[in-house]
Amino acid sequence: QLQLVESGGGLVQPGGSLRLSCAASAATSAYYAIGWFRQAPGKEREEVACISMSGGSVNYADAVKGRFTISRDNAVNTAYLQMNSLKPEDAAVYYCAAASWITSVQAACPKTYDYWGQGTQVTVSS
Repeated sequence: QLQLVESGGGLVQPGGSLRLSCAASAATSAYYAIGWFRQAPGKEREEVACISMSGGSVNYADAVKGRFTISRDNAVNTAYLQMNSLKPEDAAVYYCAAASWITSVQAACPKTYDYWGQGTQVTVSS
């Protein structure tokens, strides 16, 4: 069982930045790819980025390419989502999720995830 806890959400002005963290409960998180998702009110959940077990490959949704950066530090069992140039349409609850034994996400993010966090709210407003 792997527990994921997101943090770092909050209120930011358009054009601002936030860094989200996804802390895993065990060192075995190194054997999982991590995905970041978001869901705004009335909209379907969408995946915005994912990163392979080692961090050697990443993948982004077109809507966030060039603005968001996903990374991970397996030494501290934590993945990150750096969000720059935030827009009002980026406002949502952001979730991280873990998918086991995914060595590369270069072609695509995992189709299924095994564990999910509770989410952190991101509000982009002036």
